[in-house]
Amino acid sequence: MNIPEELKYSKDHEWIRIENNIAHIGITDFAQSELGDIVYVELESLDEELNEGEVMGSIEAVKTVSDIFMPVSGTVIEINEELESNPEMVNSDPYTNGWLAKIEISNPDEINTLLDADGYKKLIGAK
Repeated sequence: MNIPEELKYSKDHEWIRIENNIAHIGITDFAQSELGDIVYVELESLDEELNEGEVMGSIEAVKTVSDIFMPVSGTVIEINEELESNPEMVNSDPYTNGWLAKIEISNPDEINTLLDADGYKKLIGAK
């Protein structure tokens, strides 16, 4: 299981990488493996300001459909448009080419509530 040390994680299995006040987000390697083959990613929240925990989109896999939650509050400023034609990138490369969206963070204090890699490993029972 790939759990990069430099990222933060939500309990809803999103990862977050922060550069200045912009957060890149995606779903974790664990989440994509639990979902199975991803066939569609829906993110219609561009330019919307959403609170932590609100639904920002959904991921449809062969087995199920799962909501994507905001790991921190902010405005969705960019969506990975390549996922429209290549949603399987979330399976093959969840931490780089399979990113979902970029968020301009509105409440930086919320970052402190996210898990580090060790905390996320404990959450999913990984060693």
